[in-house]
Amino acid sequence: MTDNPLEALSARIAPLQASRPLGHVTALRAGHIEIAGLSRHVSLGDEVRCRGGTLAEVVAIHGERIDAVPCGDLSGHEVGALVEVSGDPTISPCDTWLGRIVDPFGNAIDGRGVASGPPLPIRHPPPEAGTRRGFGDRLATGYVALDTLLPIVEGQRMGIFAGSGVGKSRLLGDLAQTADADVVVVALIGERGREVAGFARDVLGEAGMGRTIIVAATSDRPANVRRRTLPAALTVAERFRAKGARVLFLCDSLTRHAEAFRDLNAASDDRGGGVPRGLVSELAGLIERAGPGGPRQTAITALFTVLVAGSDMEEPVADTARGLLDGHIILSRDIAERGQYPAIDALASVSRALPGAATKDENAVISKCRLTLELFRKNELMVSSGLYEKGGDPALDSAIQQTPAIQKALTDRTGSIEESFAILRKALG
Repeated sequence: MTDNPLEALSARIAPLQASRPLGHVTALRAGHIEIAGLSRHVSLGDEVRCRGGTLAEVVAIHGERIDAVPCGDLSGHEVGALVEVSGDPTISPCDTWLGRIVDPFGNAIDGRGVASGPPLPIRHPPPEAGTRRGFGDRLATGYVALDTLLPIVEGQRMGIFAGSGVGKSRLLGDLAQTADADVVVVALIGERGREVAGFARDVLGEAGMGRTIIVAATSDRPANVRRRTLPAALTVAERFRAKGARVLFLCDSLTRHAEAFRDLNAASDDRGGGVPRGLVSELAGLIERAGPGGPRQTAITALFTVLVAGSDMEEPVADTARGLLDGHIILSRDIAERGQYPAIDALASVSRALPGAATKDENAVISKCRLTLELFRKNELMVSSGLYEKGGDPALDSAIQQTPAIQKALTDRTGSIEESFAILRKALG
């Protein structure tokens, strides 16, 4: 996967032109620039740069005038200032980014300099549907729950749905450390600054960061910068997939990307609490970029967190994401408050890799476990209130006896998928 420095330099020189069109600023408002003279030289989503260095994204074209949203502070800018076209937004990842934290433009934000590879456009379609490979092998995660009831396979796109403080960041960090992958790419969108450094230092640690690249935009960055984080991070992941690496992609969170999209489009498309026009296709296009590659390519296995306030799975972003992903892992506050970690609600969660990802015997174990948990949950109130007498239903008696052992088993850590199934079989008696 080693980069060729001359190739990277040539790729940077190639777009340079002896002359380029210039426009000028005609109006400035908070979070908004109006520019004349460039409308025939740009497309929606292109970037322009004001003299003074501020980059801005083109969000509307009106005849001879364009509207752009700045990626930074407009203090000191003036009407009449010259503006030049930067073109399609790009990012320039290379192998030396492993272990580093960068922003969505590829600038280091961990206090050290960073090298660059050839620039890659962050906006492009996913691989052609008819050429993509299917799911690959199961990934050993180190968790009994995810190795058995909710398997994750190479190329799968899973959602982790949870409220705040239920353990989703910790679960992401553990998976980044233990999951069977060559490279891990993490997109952190709208996090507090201390949380970005804390995720790298405390959650991943030195061992986890050794194979990880974090692309982050903190909560204080403009909406278009936060929205840029996910496609930029996916471009980094795609670069490693194209070079033959098995990539684990972690996004925290899809909800904050949607919020940035909503903020950016609020002026022209405000639907209150509903889904802004274009959001579904935006999320679908980004999620589809993960997954299996084309012929002779490896896969990007992806987990996207989705914030669900009050466990509201019908919330627009959560409901949309469930329909686009290959399964969902629900983290329950009630389970977390009982001291169980990971706080996975096994009955509410599903992996669409089943039944194909498991053997006939393993599927039988999974089915028996789910039936046992479901029988106990249906009768839990009656049992806990003392209304059930032992011996009334042999199947329920078995479920009452086995459920605590199953719940404990699902929180266990293991070294292999085989060991995970052995622990679950033992819990089932």
